[in-house]
Amino acid sequence: MITVPRWVLVGLAGVFSAFHIVLGVSALEVPETPGPSIVAMALYGAATVLSLAPSESSRLALPIAAANIAVTAAGLILVLSQLDPRDSNGYATWIVGAVGTLMTITAVRLRPGFAWTGIGVMVVGMLIWARDPLQLPVLGVIGGPIWVGIAHAATIAVARSRRDALLFEQAEQRAVAWHAQEEAEFFERRVRLAQMRTRVAPMLRRIVTSDGELDDEARLECLHLEAAMRDEIRGRRLLDDRVREAVLDARRRGVHVTLLDDGGVDDLEPAAMRRIASVIADNLARTRADRVIVRTSPRDDDVAVTIVGLTDADAGDPDEDAVLQLWLEVPRTAGSESG
Repeated sequence: MITVPRWVLVGLAGVFSAFHIVLGVSALEVPETPGPSIVAMALYGAATVLSLAPSESSRLALPIAAANIAVTAAGLILVLSQLDPRDSNGYATWIVGAVGTLMTITAVRLRPGFAWTGIGVMVVGMLIWARDPLQLPVLGVIGGPIWVGIAHAATIAVARSRRDALLFEQAEQRAVAWHAQEEAEFFERRVRLAQMRTRVAPMLRRIVTSDGELDDEARLECLHLEAAMRDEIRGRRLLDDRVREAVLDARRRGVHVTLLDDGGVDDLEPAAMRRIASVIADNLARTRADRVIVRTSPRDDDVAVTIVGLTDADAGDPDEDAVLQLWLEVPRTAGSESG
């Protein structure tokens, strides 16, 4: 992409605007009284400087845009009142080109409505002064609307290009994010499979060597391995090596453990997840509950993980409810756990 520095464009606009003042100065002997033309030059110069002055927004300030129309009307009155439309005034009608330039700057500064209003004021003023529509092309009135039209069309094209560029950038960002997510999920699947292969491979070899004849202890261990495979799917970020061992030991003691990662901790840093996993492993190691449920909390909650331990009711009394043995809320940030 080829870009032009802002100061270059402003400089060119300033030089082109000053050219009209030079033309007006060179024809000061034509008006009956040069004073009004000089005042018009001063107003035009001040309006041009304000319109080209840098600002926080590329959109021209509303008071300056309105002032440009006022300068247009005042300049036309000051200059044309000293000229005879029946004479050949030459460059003494410099105000026509000056207004076209000022309105072009106004259109480029994203005030096309004010620019076209200024052009309309100029056309009406020239019609009243010349009293002959056929004289308008000779006086250069046609050039102003053409330049404002070009500036207006250019600003629309630039705005659309900027919008399209923003849409393309957003689409590219979404594509990159999707690709990164796909790669991360693929890598995560490979890691999970490799971990499970390491843990399951000894039992698979035992099943093969025994022709599928397993004792009760081995069958129970297969159930533990199956539950561990479900943990890899449902537990996700809640798992690390220490939590896996603690869960397996708890299940071997007869504890029914459920790990549920619903995505509430996806934004936490690895250090925070190691802290949370340590709390989970410690509580699983010393719990006396029959059932333990470890579940993540919503992202907008201050709690990252909730650990609940229940002791089942006596089998001889079906009306008795389970007893709460453990309730622990692990915060998202380091601090004392509440429970």
